[in-house]
Order: sequence, then C-alpha cells, then structure tokens
Amino acid sequence: MVSVGDSAPDFTAPLANGDIESFTLSEHLEDAPLVLAFFPGAFTSVCTHEMNHFQDDLATFEDAGASVYGISVDSPFALNEFREKLGLEFGLISDADKELVEAYDIAMDFTDLGVHDVAKRSVFVLDDDGVVQYAWVSDDPGVEPDYDEVLEAVEDIA
Repeated sequence: MVSVGDSAPDFTAPLANGDIESFTLSEHLEDAPLVLAFFPGAFTSVCTHEMNHFQDDLATFEDAGASVYGISVDSPFALNEFREKLGLEFGLISDADKELVEAYDIAMDFTDLGVHDVAKRSVFVLDDDGVVQYAWVSDDPGVEPDYDEVLEAVEDIA
C-alpha cells in the first residue's frame, strides 16, 4: 500500500470534468498539494456524502493551494453524471480499468454483491514532487476521512 514518504504511482486516466479529458498525474504536480480522494462508487450514499463534503470545503482547500480530485472505478460517463447531479466543481478521475486501485494497493471487494476491485475509501495528499505527505485508507467503506486532518496535511505542504 502507498504510504507517507512514498512516491505516488504516476498514471494517465480519463478525467470527468464536464467533458472527458486525459489526466496524467505527473503533469499536474505543479497544482500541488494534490488531494486524491478514492471512493468505492458513484451514486452511493456514503460516497455522495463524501464528495459533497469536499465540494462544501472546496474553497477552503483551494485557498490553501490544493487541487482536489475524486477517483473511482466508475466510467467517465457515469462520473460526469455524478458530478452534474451533485454540482461538483472538481474533476473525477475514472479508474474503469482498475489500474489505480491496483497501483495504490487499495482494491476491495463486496463479495456478497458480486462487486470486485473497487477502491477502498482513501485519501492521499501529494506534494509538488509527487511524494505522499498524507495517506488514509479505510477497510470500512462506511467510514469517511477526517476532513480537518486532510486540510491540515494540505496546509502543512502549502
């Protein structure tokens, strides 16, 4: 699992931002601190609450210099619909090929539902060198991150 002090795995994936664009992590390090908020699935109650919370605090994160991205294994088309429904002003990265959950070692299964290799709810904060300065991973998809702690990590970098 990716931990504090590790170089974050680089990736290129579709970014749902109203359109669909290609997003390469290493090309966005100048926008650091970067908050990568992995969530199990769009349109679920806890994930909706989490993304709404990041939206509610987006100005605070941006004032601290951070760029926020949500990441899930949903298609970029579903993520654009999710963004629109929630009124999210930050991009959502599609890991439909499940390469990011593998690279960050945060895959989990809902075996009883027949759903495999979705993202554990987790947050990574990266500095402008792509080094992980904060890492939080939950084995319980019903638990949300400590948003104040995430903001403190951002402020420590900025």
